[in-house]
Amino acid sequence: MSKLITLNEFIQTNQADFPFATGELSRLLNDIAVASKIVSRDVRKAGLVDHILGAQGNQNVQGEDQQKLDVVADEAFIKAFEQGGEVCGIASEENDDFVAFKSEQAKNGKYVVLFDPLDGSSNIDVNVSIGTIFSIYRRISPVGTEATLEDMLQPGTAQVAAGYVLYGSSTMLVYTTGKGVNGFTLDPSIGEYCLSHPSMKMPENGRLYAMNEGNIFECEEGLRKYINYCQSRENQTGMPYSGRYIGSLVADFHRNLIKGGIYIYPDVLSAPEGKLRLLYECNPLAFIAEQAGGLATTGRKRILEIKPERLHQRTPYYTGSKLMMEKAMECLAK
Repeated sequence: MSKLITLNEFIQTNQADFPFATGELSRLLNDIAVASKIVSRDVRKAGLVDHILGAQGNQNVQGEDQQKLDVVADEAFIKAFEQGGEVCGIASEENDDFVAFKSEQAKNGKYVVLFDPLDGSSNIDVNVSIGTIFSIYRRISPVGTEATLEDMLQPGTAQVAAGYVLYGSSTMLVYTTGKGVNGFTLDPSIGEYCLSHPSMKMPENGRLYAMNEGNIFECEEGLRKYINYCQSRENQTGMPYSGRYIGSLVADFHRNLIKGGIYIYPDVLSAPEGKLRLLYECNPLAFIAEQAGGLATTGRKRILEIKPERLHQRTPYYTGSKLMMEKAMECLAK
């Protein structure tokens, strides 16, 4: 039996990839792991404990109903970042504005984190997989001062690390620091993430497409043509593709990362800018997709090259296997 490699051991072994970090990035990744274990524990108790299941009774800045676990997860990660000392500020999908930490230790932090604390939280009550998505940047503002909005509004190409945690049949943490993608599964018996999916690669092609087809007649003609292509025998496999739409971005993305596929959340008449958030969802998963050999675009433009203008900016989103993405973009271009 091969030796288990824990997340902490893996991070320490690969710390030399970041000579500028001198350990801070490693500690920050460990802070994320600790916070995710807290959230994983609470997700497992959902349905048994009244104060963590159901609606909070408020709406977030997106106009979406907050679930109690949204708030629990948001607070768990913010507390971990504030106490860890490596982060000078954060921006979260659940908060109207970014948060600049006030302590002297935090002001000396070199990083900012942008994150979606609980993606797919509308699925909590029906026991469908949900997740956390995170994106890490080096700060632009001077060390020793409070974080600024400019620190948060960086293009995806500036990310130093990104990842997600999937709370499914097992809890998995998948991340990249620009040196490939690795996945770790939480072993509840020892409370540690262990390397289970080394050097993850997204298959170049697949037979799975994920899209809410209830919106198909609100979509542009090129996308309708691509979906027709997926459903025909004229595609690259000679067999109709299978539609697999969970409605939880992390779960849909994770499945396609392993099995090959494409995920589509386009702009529609009711959401002309798209629905998914550039900073909290699209950029981090785009970084992972590219590192695994896939692509991520708006349908026409590379996601990581978009210069953000607003904290809660939305964008159309296409991501997945390289050949499937290229065919989708070909249909849109025509």
